[in-house]
Amino acid sequence: MFMNFRRIHKCQCVQLLTTCMVLCVVMVSWEELDHHVVSHMRSYTYRYLVNSYDFLNSNFNIKSNRHRKDGSTNVLVTYPYLINRPGKYARGDGKSGNDVLLLLFVKSSPENFERRQAIRDTWGNESFVWSELGATVRMVFALGVDAKRRSRVQRALLQEDQTYGDLIQQDFLDTFHNLTAKLIMQFHWVHEYCPQARFLMSADDDIFVHMPNLVMYLRQLLSNKSGVKDFWVGHVHRGAPPVRRKESKYHVPYYLYPWPSYPDYTAGAGYVVSGDVAAKIYQATQELNSSIYIDDVFMGICAKAMAVSPQEHVYFSGEGKALYHPCIYDHMITSHGHATDVRSLWQAATDPAVYGKSRGFMGNLYCTAVRAMMLCRPYYQNSYSCMAAFT
Repeated sequence: MFMNFRRIHKCQCVQLLTTCMVLCVVMVSWEELDHHVVSHMRSYTYRYLVNSYDFLNSNFNIKSNRHRKDGSTNVLVTYPYLINRPGKYARGDGKSGNDVLLLLFVKSSPENFERRQAIRDTWGNESFVWSELGATVRMVFALGVDAKRRSRVQRALLQEDQTYGDLIQQDFLDTFHNLTAKLIMQFHWVHEYCPQARFLMSADDDIFVHMPNLVMYLRQLLSNKSGVKDFWVGHVHRGAPPVRRKESKYHVPYYLYPWPSYPDYTAGAGYVVSGDVAAKIYQATQELNSSIYIDDVFMGICAKAMAVSPQEHVYFSGEGKALYHPCIYDHMITSHGHATDVRSLWQAATDPAVYGKSRGFMGNLYCTAVRAMMLCRPYYQNSYSCMAAFT
């Protein structure tokens, strides 16, 4: 059958050409469309309509699922310590073994000495927290081995630990694909050497933590007579789909995770768990294989297996960077992307004058208006949500 183009009206030609152009665009940009639209539709549909992750225990359990689909074997991998201070945090202030309010676990790369030093001088300063806030906070830096195995880097780390005594290092390469190994290390270390800590915080070495606000928040939680149980707080990702684009560093192949949606998890840049959750995650890492190399997702898998759900806190920024303003500092907990300005932000955010701006009826009204203008702008997606303006 031949098409008689003479019989096709002009509008039909336009429709035909338009359809062809749309199909061409879809074919050319299908990978991006699939990643940004289709995969998210599938994952959100699964998360909010099905919301069943019972497959995690059966498919990730080491004992019941010894062999993976890629032919390798599921085993519990442990790495020896190269640097460790097992007795340093066995007791909090030297008075009792139960007075550690918060144990900070900062994930750092071996070469990031300047970042570690900036944190020691600011939000990770244990002496400041004790003298100014009256709280016992302990901090350790979690590291692997320099990816290039440079001996001078390792010698510098040994010297750094001799000076500060706050490094924990295991014998695995410090790379993106070993972040899950670093997560397992922190929960195993807490279980072994500091189980009495009321809370554990996991943080990257390029985030800022407003320690006065965080300590106040945790103390308010502890003031609840019912206690703090099953507590896991941060910036929550719900219904996130696996990334299937091979060029992405977050790429996860189907044989590792064939399902359309990850269980809920918090951004790995900074989150807090209670002591009982830390113990549960430790137990999960003993039972589940760690083939998922994205540590945030593996944390979500472990938590889901132990029936722990994350809670959203509007002032945990996740991967976003907070805006610089006193009315933001008054509420902020974390902000991401501070590899170079930690000291200046610490000085500005902890300035006593900051708190005066939001005190009283007029101060609170002023800061609410400022936060609304900053956080509720159209297309603003940097750090805190619009809801944070009114809390």
